[in-house]
Amino acid sequence: MPRNSDENEKAALDLIKGYKEGVLQSELWKMMGLDSREGSRLVLRLSKKGLIKREQVTVNGRRTYRLFVAEKPIESKILNISLSSILDIPCTTCPHIDECGLGGYYEPSTCPLMELWLKKEVKLSSIRQKQLMQKAS
Repeated sequence: MPRNSDENEKAALDLIKGYKEGVLQSELWKMMGLDSREGSRLVLRLSKKGLIKREQVTVNGRRTYRLFVAEKPIESKILNISLSSILDIPCTTCPHIDECGLGGYYEPSTCPLMELWLKKEVKLSSIRQKQLMQKAS
């Protein structure tokens, strides 16, 4: 039996792929030697990653799920964060950093320096995204 969650996920996905008509969630747990709690968590992780889809069914009067491999995994967005953008955050040089906080006199949501910095970062991010798209085409 696989031990870590990555190995369990791969093993479960391989088992589910073997059943064109889907496999019952409880059958998957039994085949993998997992209890229902571990099995549920495993299935939810795979579902959240977009690797499987779950269809609610009733078997012997009990509700369960039939599991299928997703046709196309959900695309994830990659967020590139530049270290230079983090170093430029106005909070690092703000004289009011010790007094700043939600609900206080100095607050990040109303800080004009933070607003300017965020606008600059959004603009730079948009430019970087366009450059990446141009390189890709």
